[in-house]
Amino acid sequence: MEAAETEHCMEVKKQRKGIMGGTFDPIHNGHLKLAECARRQLSLETILFLPSGNPPHKQHRLDGATDVQRLDMVQLAIRGCPYFSLDAEEMLRGGLTYTRDTIVRMKKREPETEFYFIIGGDSLMTFDTWYHPDTICENCVLVATGRDDLASETIQRKMNELKETFGARIVLLDLPKMQISSTDLRRRCRDHESIRGLVPDAVMEYIEENRIYGG
Repeated sequence: MEAAETEHCMEVKKQRKGIMGGTFDPIHNGHLKLAECARRQLSLETILFLPSGNPPHKQHRLDGATDVQRLDMVQLAIRGCPYFSLDAEEMLRGGLTYTRDTIVRMKKREPETEFYFIIGGDSLMTFDTWYHPDTICENCVLVATGRDDLASETIQRKMNELKETFGARIVLLDLPKMQISSTDLRRRCRDHESIRGLVPDAVMEYIEENRIYGG
């Protein structure tokens, strides 16, 4: 066997992991659909659901679930899916939590893994205001979704800007429109409206049993 062939055989195939961050307050079917679309379209081995602990832009949430309840709901939502797993790193870490720090730690632990950080269209438009966006771009690929209220040209313009400024690698998902938001789900619970079909049944039952969101 020639040297080039030997070197090729010794190469270790990089694992591809998706990271799905968010407050998940509560986690809903839109989150799960987004994760599954990313997994299929990008051939990811697994998706890590990473509930945010204490993000600086979402302080003092008065109408939300507790940290333990958010973890429980994510666990219930992904139970039985071999491609999804829960990562409680940000939740268990004290103080303010920044995506930059989490991504860097993950990359140091698994330098051969290619990480894909999944964000919504709203986050993409404000990404340059995040804490050290350049470092995030160095350590992972950004996976973005569109927004119903933004033209595709606007999103593409932002993607080009981030590529030029931070050297970002960005993939835009082909995702069906989903009109679900955690904010609306919390309102529905407060107004005693049904959330059946919008969240997994196990999550709906957990919310009802624990009287979360004033329902």
